[in-house]
Formats: sequence, structure tokens, C-alpha cells
Amino acid sequence: MSLNVLEWGERGAPPLVALHGVTSHGGRFGMLAERGLAERFRILSPDLRGHGRSPWEPPWSIAQHVADLLELAPPGPSVWIGHSFGGRLVAEVARQAPDRVERAIMLDPVLSVDAAIALDKAELERTDASYESPDEAIEERLASGLLFSTPRAILEREMEEHLVRGEDGRLRYRYCKSAVIAAWGEMATEPPPPPSVPALVLLGAESWLRLPQASAGRGVVITVPGGHSLLWDAFEETATAIDRFLS
Repeated sequence: MSLNVLEWGERGAPPLVALHGVTSHGGRFGMLAERGLAERFRILSPDLRGHGRSPWEPPWSIAQHVADLLELAPPGPSVWIGHSFGGRLVAEVARQAPDRVERAIMLDPVLSVDAAIALDKAELERTDASYESPDEAIEERLASGLLFSTPRAILEREMEEHLVRGEDGRLRYRYCKSAVIAAWGEMATEPPPPPSVPALVLLGAESWLRLPQASAGRGVVITVPGGHSLLWDAFEETATAIDRFLS
């Protein structure tokens, strides 16, 4: 099965694979690409199975996600960036195919969560979230208590890219709820070992997630302002840390 992949940069440039988290999409890395990362790398940012414009069919296991990613990634070593569940997938790729990972960058990675938290997150997906307008979706995000300093312009861009109008006229995010529920079950499993390659781990100071210290391994760990959504709450700090690490 072929995933939908967004690409930035020249085809001959060093490859960088960027992985989003659950309920998200590959377009989340567009701001990083436009800020200058695409001048140095060929960025491949797929919609994971069950998300965005990729096929939604199961299975939605970590093993299947890894197989999908290894199929689309270039055959040699690449830089891998993953946010949230995408960070878990970066660590899983590094475990299964270490020769394909040159460097690993994990943005507030959900390497493993307590089973009770995973259940709560999965149960939330069972409700129908729909909106009359993009503004309604933006206001819900801002009122969630999970964003701390995200500019409204970022959310306006997000809604333009990620909302789709259904047959009932309501707007919904473009992902499969069953795939997300399955992913939360996978995140309750034993975490993979930290990548053995040079790694950067960025943590949100106000994130709901708390990364176990052992999971950081030998990687460089940096805390940035804001919550779990580092690319929104602390875009400049996150982008600067990534630039320095890759330089």
C-alpha cells in the first residue's frame, strides 16, 4: 500500500523522513520545510496509514506502520524526525532497521503511556467531533488547555489543510478514528530501546506527557516552552534546536 507523501527540497539532497502523531497529517512539517530545512534536505512527510489522504485500511499496528515507512523511505540512511506517536515510530524504525537511520529527532515523543491514560485517550475518540466552521474548530483547540502560545495563524493554516466537509455539511478532521484508537493501544506497550545513533529529544515544558528518563538514552535532551504541540507552541525554539543538531 502506498502512503500519501508530501515532499519538499531537491531530489538529490540528503533525505529526511518526518512523521506526525495520531490525529495529524504530514503537512504539519511544512513550516519547518519553509523555514529553511528544505534548502538542506529532501523532506518526505507521509500521512500515516489511517490519516490524511493515505489509505485508511487496517492493520494499524506499529509493525505495519514501520513496514509502510521502510517501504517509502530511501534505501540508505536518512535523518528521521517524529512528533508524539511519530517519535515512537522513529525509535521503532531505529530498532528494526538501524542502517536506515542516520540521526533521530523526537519531538515530545509518546514512547509509552500508562494503560489508563491510553484508555482515556482512546475513549475520547469514540465521540463525534464536528464543526460548522473552521473558526469553531479553532476556538475548541484554544479552549482545550493543551495549547499555551500557539499563534492563531498556525491554527488557521491547520484547519485549511486538515478539515474536510462531510455529507452532512459538518467539518471533521481527516483521519480514521479506529486507526487512532488502535494506536493508543499500541502506545501502552513496552517502549523500544533508545536509538543508538545521534539523537535529539525535545520536550514541552508544559506537556501532558512525561518522558521516562531512561528513554532518552544517550541523546541530547532539550526542554522548550509550551506544551505537547512543539511545532505550534514553540516553533522557533524547536526549529532552532533542530538546525543546531543537524549542523
